[in-house]
Amino acid sequence: MGKLQEFEITFANNKVVYSPGESIRGSVKIRTGNSLQYKAIKVNCQGSCGISNKMNDPSWTLEEQYFNSTLSVADKGTLAAGEHNFPFQFVIPVSVPTSFEGPFGKIVYRVRAVIDTPRFSKDYKSQKPFYLLNLLNLNEVPDIDHSSYAVITKKFNYLLVKTGTLMLKARSDLRGYIPGQVIKLATEIHNKSGKDTGYVLASLIQKVTYKTKRPVFDLRTIAEVEGAGVKAGKHAEWREQIIVPPLPQSALACCGLIDIDYFIQVSLKSPDTVVTLPIYIGNIAVNLSPSRPIASSPDCCGAASMAGVTPSAPPVEEDLGEGLCAGGVASEEIPTKSHSQQDPSGQPVTMSPSAFGHAPGAALPPGRRRPDASAPLFCVSTGATIPFFTEGNVTPVPTSCSLILPPEYSSWDYPHEPPPTYEESCSSANSSFNSRQ
Repeated sequence: MGKLQEFEITFANNKVVYSPGESIRGSVKIRTGNSLQYKAIKVNCQGSCGISNKMNDPSWTLEEQYFNSTLSVADKGTLAAGEHNFPFQFVIPVSVPTSFEGPFGKIVYRVRAVIDTPRFSKDYKSQKPFYLLNLLNLNEVPDIDHSSYAVITKKFNYLLVKTGTLMLKARSDLRGYIPGQVIKLATEIHNKSGKDTGYVLASLIQKVTYKTKRPVFDLRTIAEVEGAGVKAGKHAEWREQIIVPPLPQSALACCGLIDIDYFIQVSLKSPDTVVTLPIYIGNIAVNLSPSRPIASSPDCCGAASMAGVTPSAPPVEEDLGEGLCAGGVASEEIPTKSHSQQDPSGQPVTMSPSAFGHAPGAALPPGRRRPDASAPLFCVSTGATIPFFTEGNVTPVPTSCSLILPPEYSSWDYPHEPPPTYEESCSSANSSFNSRQ
């Protein structure tokens, strides 16, 4: 750097994650070997979002800015040889979104420092990113403690001849979760036909919408659970669980260019049948204290929990009801075949056409690396940069891998083991998914 030996931005207490309304303090450290003339030394703090319809395109199609503040820490003069420190402080606005990085856009925050030198001399620049976490309190979402419910019917057809009807019904215990929590999923399949069904699959799906002129939808399967099929003429139940890995929160408050949604998709192979359960991922867990109890246990037809909920399709007017309730067809348990936190093939995720429409870029990035278990995790995005950091006067520890997927249960450090069986974790009398009496 010639005369300039060191030009570095540091944050107070090595802090890298901030909240809206908080002050970001730090200093600019400059060390020179010889005297250095300057017209001004300025520090800029900026937050912005940019998106594109091309993957990993540095030229944004659309941008929006949240704040842009510049502070002059030194006016025209000369830096003597040696070390110099210039403190700075900025106040982060209250209405700013959480940091996010994805293949088609990002929300970034950074501090830049510039030494503006006299004419014909080279300007010196330095910058350092920081991350913003705008907490999503799930308790502020209406009906978040109710179950998410969907039901659909499907006719079996063979050579244009109707062979029977199938009903697929799915329900989650809540509508909102935080990373580390367990999604409890109950599925019922009534196969009133002469043919066996294919396997049943439950998937936790992230959908990121980039609002370009022609919106881009990036879909990723975060976790999958596969169960066996249902024999002809049988009514079967499947109760499974998915641990929520570190994920960015649903929606992005104060951001007008990027939306994040999550769904649980339950699907059958043969006949192709699918239902979706919208859920929220937040930062503050649902309060299930006695003053705000979880939704009461529904009867076997789900009537108690259906108020105000629109299923994906109404049941056909046939005698399917008695098979799903007591006194009808005897229920069987569907065994689980596999339970994974990522697509085991590593190939692009195949989505049901009826679940979501156009989905360019619905691919899983190939790179993955086990994170440093000693560092807390602040997740910017699944499949994007995830910085690790430590609190206090300890230097932040960043990841060296730019693309990370949620790991397999077998190698994941949080939680420390695969989820318990449904029966083990649902033994509480307050659970909305207790076994039938």
